[in-house]
Amino acid sequence: MLMEEPGIRQSFARKEMKSALSGEVFGALINLSGRRRFTSQRIVLYALLASSGRAGAVDTARAALRLFCEAHEALVNGNAELPGVFSDRLRDAYFGDLQGDRNIRNFISIAEQTLEAIEGKSVRVPGLLEELVDSATPLLAVANQLTQIYEEESRQHAMTVKRQLLDIMTDIGSIAEHAHIVAFNAKIVAARAGNAGREFSVVAGELIDITVRIDSLVKAALRDSVA
Repeated sequence: MLMEEPGIRQSFARKEMKSALSGEVFGALINLSGRRRFTSQRIVLYALLASSGRAGAVDTARAALRLFCEAHEALVNGNAELPGVFSDRLRDAYFGDLQGDRNIRNFISIAEQTLEAIEGKSVRVPGLLEELVDSATPLLAVANQLTQIYEEESRQHAMTVKRQLLDIMTDIGSIAEHAHIVAFNAKIVAARAGNAGREFSVVAGELIDITVRIDSLVKAALRDSVA
């Protein structure tokens, strides 16, 4: 159901920044990673129930496996809404020491073989079930670590965005202050010009009012950001 690792690696350059990172995107990534954890346990549970003859258990297990695969595919390769593996830390988690992708794909392979064996009433069912159960615990540990990384990446991204916003608001405040000084000086010059400068004085006055309002909004935004 999933691409082999070389194909996944080759897709990074095309897909890792396909979607802009945002709070919504991070929320979707964290939810999908959490879905992997939940559905992996559901797969094991319903495989065991299916081996005991529980009606509909195989179909339920296959549906959970499908969700599991789709979530992993989206998290690794990305799609129109998600960026795939977008950071060095995630790349290392999936393909480095943690071997997240390899462990997850191994679990998928075992689950597929187990469900096929159950449907075919194969003598291999007990052995495959044992292998599936044994693989579930380390898989859950890997899934938990991956979810934690997504959560930490989300917090780091939020802090970066906040710093950038503070910088932008500070720049806007500086520009507004400079514009206020220029407008005030222009109003003085217009007043000295008498009737000839009356219209210009009105424009300068409006600009002063605008810069005062901008300054007020910037200060309020900075207070809210620091709070």
